[in-house]
Amino acid sequence: MTLVSTPSATTPAREPAPTRKRRRIHRRPRLLVAVTGLFFALLYLPIAVVALFSFNSQKSLTVFDGFSLRWYRAFVHDDVLLASLGTSLRISLVAMAGSVLLGVALAVGLVRCRTRLGSLAGLIMLVPLITPEIVTGVASMLLFKGLGVPLSTGTVMLAEITFSISYVTVILRSRVAALNPEVEEAAMDLGATRWQAVRLVTLPALLPAVLASAVLIFALVFDDFVLAYFTTGVDPQPLSVRIYSAIRFGVQPTINAVGTLMLAGSVALIALALFIPRLFGRRGGLDILSGE
Repeated sequence: MTLVSTPSATTPAREPAPTRKRRRIHRRPRLLVAVTGLFFALLYLPIAVVALFSFNSQKSLTVFDGFSLRWYRAFVHDDVLLASLGTSLRISLVAMAGSVLLGVALAVGLVRCRTRLGSLAGLIMLVPLITPEIVTGVASMLLFKGLGVPLSTGTVMLAEITFSISYVTVILRSRVAALNPEVEEAAMDLGATRWQAVRLVTLPALLPAVLASAVLIFALVFDDFVLAYFTTGVDPQPLSVRIYSAIRFGVQPTINAVGTLMLAGSVALIALALFIPRLFGRRGGLDILSGE
């Protein structure tokens, strides 16, 4: 009689080799997880410390003695910082409007222009995105000095508009390319002029991307320091430049409160920019940055 051995009920069944291999592939490397956690800690821990000490009840920047809104009230009653805040808001609004108007026109023109000149212009539009901002700031300052234009809030607006056009163009260019030109042709066949077809057909289709890019430009310009530093006058200064001027004589807790408010406002604006396409039934998320 032949005895057939059966596996014990307590012995677990051995997994097939392909299953074990797939589990090893999908297993998270512990070293990469640790490096990623360390990166985010180094990136956001100083910001968290600034936000925490903005609520400190004492003037100390090293010892937290309890929560208080003392420094936020001090900021509200600081006329110099409030004037700089108003200047930054004006610069951001003007730069947003100017860069969006020029960027939309440029994006439509680059997509519709099929010549070599159009391709060359598209490559030139990418230069400001890869050029260090300090180079742009120094070049703008030298240009205004060479033309005899005194540095003021107006020069900051011009520099910010020039620098922001590339961002708007890059965001909108692929959106324009995705539009069907036959829709405009159908509108013109029905009696619309070229401008009416663009105004009534193309621009409404681009509205989600236009609004999202406008909010992003506002956030970028409001927080910008390098370009504003090289092109601003003596007074009134943008808020970022005013903060830099203040911390050279020592960091005050009021600066922590201002920085926290600027951070919260920027995060809210960027979140709004990423959420705007969903309001129009379009895709939202980080793809808006690439214009996809």
